[in-house]
Amino acid sequence: MTSIRGRLFVILLLATGAIWLSAVAWIQHSTRSEVGHVLDRRLQESAQMVASLIQRNGGIAGPDAARLVDEVPALSQTGRHDVARQLICQVWGFDGQLKSESAGAPSGQLSAQAGFSENTIDGEVWRVYTHVDEDLGVRVMVGDALSVRERLVRGVAIGLLAPAILILPLLAGMIWLAVRHGLEPLDRLAHALSRRPATDLSPLTQTRGPAELRPMTEALNGLFRRVEGLRERERSFTAFAAHELKTPLAGLKTQAQIAALAPDAATRERALTQITLAVDRTDRMVRQLLDMTAAENTIDSAQAPAQDGASVLADVAGQLAGLAKSRGVELRLKTGQAKWRTTQAALLAPALRNLLENAILASPRGAVVQARLVQDGDAVRFSVLDRGTGIAEADRPHVTERFYRGAASASGGGSGLGLSIVAAAVQAMGGELRLSPRQGGGEQADVILPAG
Repeated sequence: MTSIRGRLFVILLLATGAIWLSAVAWIQHSTRSEVGHVLDRRLQESAQMVASLIQRNGGIAGPDAARLVDEVPALSQTGRHDVARQLICQVWGFDGQLKSESAGAPSGQLSAQAGFSENTIDGEVWRVYTHVDEDLGVRVMVGDALSVRERLVRGVAIGLLAPAILILPLLAGMIWLAVRHGLEPLDRLAHALSRRPATDLSPLTQTRGPAELRPMTEALNGLFRRVEGLRERERSFTAFAAHELKTPLAGLKTQAQIAALAPDAATRERALTQITLAVDRTDRMVRQLLDMTAAENTIDSAQAPAQDGASVLADVAGQLAGLAKSRGVELRLKTGQAKWRTTQAALLAPALRNLLENAILASPRGAVVQARLVQDGDAVRFSVLDRGTGIAEADRPHVTERFYRGAASASGGGSGLGLSIVAAAVQAMGGELRLSPRQGGGEQADVILPAG
């Protein structure tokens, strides 16, 4: 059953019905026990009364003595009824002779023992009390049929069940109305959400709503805040990307026009060189934009094949060997005995590429850029060290912001995305990015990832 309203209705109806039936069963059992006790007492009192009347009659048990039992009401304060007329009585002498019996008494002796007993006579089970009077020399036996008792108990049970059966539909209707009324706040919330335009991400206000809906309202408001934040990031990302791509494209167009109208070969050569540099910068920016998109929209990598971390670092270094050579920078790798493997190479490779690329571009000609991989217990550390100008202290808090270019940007043509890509990728991998000044000059970048 998928409806909460229907499920609540069924649960409440079943619970109420179970409680009601349990109460009826308990009342029936209690009534049976109480009625049995009262009727037993009536048997005992009737037998004693008959014996007392015989004693008043001079100890002579006349033929009509047993009929006195019909004068006894079955239950106190209930007057005469069928149960009273169902009592039977026998008076037996110690000599084994039947002295008297009431109308309807069976032909055989009701009981052979004193006190209470149950005996089957002529197919009928009788509950009998036998009063033994030693002075009169008689046994007075008073009994009633168990079937009469069962009929009495059944009548009481029917008297209880009949109102219950009549009330059940009314009870079900009241439960349904209560459930429907109780879930109305959910309907109002769903109606309010369905009427909202897609652009409306303002928080829900529910000052008078039930307390049970507050967690849902808070969760929805939290979702709205996250979606709004994501949309704001997307808007700023698109605006920045469009702005950053516009400048190199305009430069490309200008240099192409210069090359086309160049009066001599030298001018044309300079224009073509500028075009090549602009294309390289644009290519890098586009690649970084794609890396940023991948880092901020990670997919489940559990099914990806595991790759060796040292091999990922070596592949990235190999891809940047040409850049390092053109900049006159030596690239040195040190991976030691690290055997760490990861299924997140799609995030790790862009992060390492941007760190190494920044280090190469920031390093002066003839410098050495070092890349290391060290495994230490439950963590692995990728370190990239350069001898560039380093990050100015004023820029350090902002260098992982998108499109932020520090005042000491050595390349001068950076997009301001490199470190923000690294930060986003490392965060997606559950790691940490640390940037610190390198002793002796330069910058050290550490990517610390969980080894497990």
